Amino acid sequence: MQTSEKSEMQQQNIQHTDVVIIGAGPSGSSAAALLRQKGYAVTIIEKQHFPRFSIGESLLPQSMVFLEEAGLLDTVRDHVEKFAFQFKNGAAFLRGQQRSYYDFTEKFSDGPGTTWQVRRANFDHLLAQQAEKMGADVRFGHEVTAVDVALAHPVLTVKDEAGTCYQIQGKFLLDASGFGRILPKFLDLESPSDFPVRRAVFTHIEDGIGHDSTFDREKILISVHEKDHRAWYWLIPFADGRSSFGIVAEQDFFDHYGFNGETDPETLVALFKNILADEPALSQVLRNMKFDTPVRTLVGYSANVKHLAYRNYALLGNAGEFLDPVFSSGVTIALKSSSLAVPLVDRVIQGEQVDWMEEYEKPLRKGIKVFRAYVEAWYDGDFQDVVFSSTQNDKIRRLIASLLAGYAWDHTNPIHKNARQRLSTLAEYCREDRPQEQVIQAE
Repeated sequence: MQTSEKSEMQQQNIQHTDVVIIGAGPSGSSAAALLRQKGYAVTIIEKQHFPRFSIGESLLPQSMVFLEEAGLLDTVRDHVEKFAFQFKNGAAFLRGQQRSYYDFTEKFSDGPGTTWQVRRANFDHLLAQQAEKMGADVRFGHEVTAVDVALAHPVLTVKDEAGTCYQIQGKFLLDASGFGRILPKFLDLESPSDFPVRRAVFTHIEDGIGHDSTFDREKILISVHEKDHRAWYWLIPFADGRSSFGIVAEQDFFDHYGFNGETDPETLVALFKNILADEPALSQVLRNMKFDTPVRTLVGYSANVKHLAYRNYALLGNAGEFLDPVFSSGVTIALKSSSLAVPLVDRVIQGEQVDWMEEYEKPLRKGIKVFRAYVEAWYDGDFQDVVFSSTQNDKIRRLIASLLAGYAWDHTNPIHKNARQRLSTLAEYCREDRPQEQVIQAE
């Protein structure tokens, strides 16, 4: 007996919906909201209960476009004061005594130039609640234990918190499980990332910054470690005197501090303090900080997959590919993936043929490729030299500001074409104090 025939015979008392979504994070909630706008029945299976802690708190202005498209922007805007979401208009960089600032309202690309820095626990919960209000069935505390995509309409086996198992079948399946990466694991889609293995150590702090004139709460602060430029800190301020604070580096950097992955809270706090002490300028900014939240660590987070979609399923956001936290691209990629995927899901359900490679994977990866170029150039030093160049002209700054604001799919931005090579050339021109205009001339 064929596997698909056996599966069909085993389906009794199965639940049915139009689209099943695994995960209620930003990509899952935005996809649900977009599908509800089209009138589809949507069920979200979410293992955790919200609100729950998550990093990735510094949104990019490009995200505002996707949130508005999904009908989610107003609910975020209405809760800015309640949840101390911090108005954000740019990014600041610190390396030793060098400082650089980018104002996203002075970018090259059209679109919003401001956004917020948010506690993801509150932000993600808001989006999920709004998806529920729009009619999505969101099931918190439910875990996917098996997936069958052999049928035309995929079937999931799910276990609730009482231990009861049930099956649910949708006309299409979207995996928005983030780092849970449900479909990549069940369907053997995982593909090794070619990024070096890096570790992030992070927490939330009472930052104690007050009215420090050198610090702008309306910008994320990215600081380069003075002794190892591959290592960097993020400082993402919220509007209530608190911040998200993290350190990212390869393991040999942490080895220097005698850290090999322990999760003991006191060990992690001591590690944080030791590493911060080697960055005098940032230490001065955070001289009154207080550690009052458990420190967490995550290693080997970069991920990739063999493909992002097939005839009856697609991977959204981090479930498909995650690069690196350095330019806060995670939520933007997640929302973009939902924006691209939902119109195609609509067509599939209507019986049309969809070329998922040409219409979803390639367009999504175009922007991811641009982000990747900037991430790679950051770690090898080229992009750092561009960012901290004292000779960078205004046009180059506007083009770079667009990327930092999340407009990685703006094909009119000339620096996006052959981005990695152009960044290397641009870095060389900046280091040599040469005119930069010819680097971005159309080919």
